[in-house]
Amino acid sequence: MLIKSKKRSELSENELTSEQSYLSRRDALKKFGIAAAALPVAHNANADLFGFFSGDDDKKQTKAFKRDVLTAKKTDYGQSLTMTPEKKILTYNNFYEFGTGKTDPVDNSQGFVVDPWKLEVTGLVNKPLTLNYQDLLSRFPIEERRYRMRCVEAWSMNIPWLGFPLSELLKAADPLGSAKYVAFETLYDPKQMPGQASSFTGGGIDYPYVEGLRIDEAMHPLTLLSVGLYGKTLAPQNGAPIRLVVPWKYGFKNIKSIVKIHLLEKKPPTTWNILARHEYGFYANVNPEVDHPRWSQGSERFIGEGTVFSSQRQKTLMFNGYAEEVASLYSGMDLTREF
Repeated sequence: MLIKSKKRSELSENELTSEQSYLSRRDALKKFGIAAAALPVAHNANADLFGFFSGDDDKKQTKAFKRDVLTAKKTDYGQSLTMTPEKKILTYNNFYEFGTGKTDPVDNSQGFVVDPWKLEVTGLVNKPLTLNYQDLLSRFPIEERRYRMRCVEAWSMNIPWLGFPLSELLKAADPLGSAKYVAFETLYDPKQMPGQASSFTGGGIDYPYVEGLRIDEAMHPLTLLSVGLYGKTLAPQNGAPIRLVVPWKYGFKNIKSIVKIHLLEKKPPTTWNILARHEYGFYANVNPEVDHPRWSQGSERFIGEGTVFSSQRQKTLMFNGYAEEVASLYSGMDLTREF
């Protein structure tokens, strides 16, 4: 169970700047008269260009994917945070497997099949595991944790995740002492994921999407495997049926729709680090003192209630506000070099 005493990471509601949601990337491009195809993939993350606008996405209706109600143990962690409205979480996403626009994932994923599903845990373990869809929802006790989520694009949400600690799954697999890293892989299914079938639609990424953590990061009690949010199973655009949530790291580390977890001795490749190593480091810890090469990381726009234009920002916190819990993991490291 997580420590129940209030941490710095649990800012009170009046410490958060009220902020508005954005128009989609596509709408912002139209305002500038820029064709999306004219921009290289990395410009999808240009928060300074696309973050000035907000719009009424409450009018957008999510489609027919059925999300089931989940029973989860309530925890005290993050209870003081102001939550991002569920509809905004469902309609403003980065999931390039379904397209690079912010609304592409909800538009293009509603026929996604999550059952049957197979998640394999392999590599340097004594007890390799294979979990099916029902295992994901029932093998480990599910709890609700309210976490900050900070995108590398300089916007943020607060989300009530449902899930279980990654450490519980790894302990069940019984890692060998030689296991130093944990690698993750997203489902590869171009028939269901149009971004995988088309370089244009999927942003030029070499799929399947892969990510990785050091094993001490993976075993940290904050690191979560999420199977739901707002009391229900995950929608496809949010990474159904199971995704990683590491709240002190930028959002692109939180790999979605996971089918493989592999323990190994050497650092694994990660998708964005391969694509643009100088922009997206392996660790990807939220650090307001290390800017992205094309924009500041010192502040962010919080996506909360409201639909009116706003340029207000809130200060970005070191390790996304979780420094008290996780800073010791990086003791002695130069975080300007190992970013």
